[in-house]
Amino acid sequence: MNIISYTREQIKEGLDKARERHNEQNENIRLLFSPVQINDDNFDRACEIYSRLDMSSYDTVVVVESHDEKLDKKLPMASNTSFETPLGEVPVDDYMRNEFCDEDDDFFIHDEAFDKNISLFQQLMFLQTLSDDFSAVSLQIADTDPAIIKELAYVLEEVLASRNALIVFCCELDNERKEEFEKVLDILDADNQSGLMNYLNSGQSHIKGTTSFIAGIIVAQKWGLDLNFLKGEYEDYSGSLLTAYADRQRVIF
Repeated sequence: MNIISYTREQIKEGLDKARERHNEQNENIRLLFSPVQINDDNFDRACEIYSRLDMSSYDTVVVVESHDEKLDKKLPMASNTSFETPLGEVPVDDYMRNEFCDEDDDFFIHDEAFDKNISLFQQLMFLQTLSDDFSAVSLQIADTDPAIIKELAYVLEEVLASRNALIVFCCELDNERKEEFEKVLDILDADNQSGLMNYLNSGQSHIKGTTSFIAGIIVAQKWGLDLNFLKGEYEDYSGSLLTAYADRQRVIF
């Protein structure tokens, strides 16, 4: 069952249970890597990352996902004034959306990649359960060209660096692909950005939402964030291996 069918009470119960397990709310989280499709299989894992958020830290949430087709408008953003889920409406941050367009010619306010089945609405269900006071921007990546991905990451890094904004990157890798996951981690540990680009664009990768994943990794590296992939008790279940959060590195005096 897709999370769109969940009630607010069901989502809140899942978040509360996850919070009891890790007992952590982190005001320093800047990025989340969340499954593209959130359902019964990976609901608990999604709760693990969303339950760590302190929503008072954010005014806006930017949801980034990969579009399956290549479009003329490389980085389209929905023209809506609000997004509606079964839990209500979330206003769009029009000022930030226009700021993205001002930064680069590949950003467009354009609806070609937007429909009711995109991951945005599933991510918003968690966020609406946590808060009723935030705005959102939906951003699609409609080209796999590494130059487009790097440009997106650069604009996100520049525009959002000093903002109270959370970025959710939608991507997933099935738990059966543990060897591929370890290979990706090895590339990340080596800080080999070009190697990651080459591997994920080689056709060998089974990651869904590849462009979104790469953009998130680049932003996390540029901001010097600690990237935390969830492991442990979820090793044997069928959800995504890429579920993660990234926060500011803690400085101990």
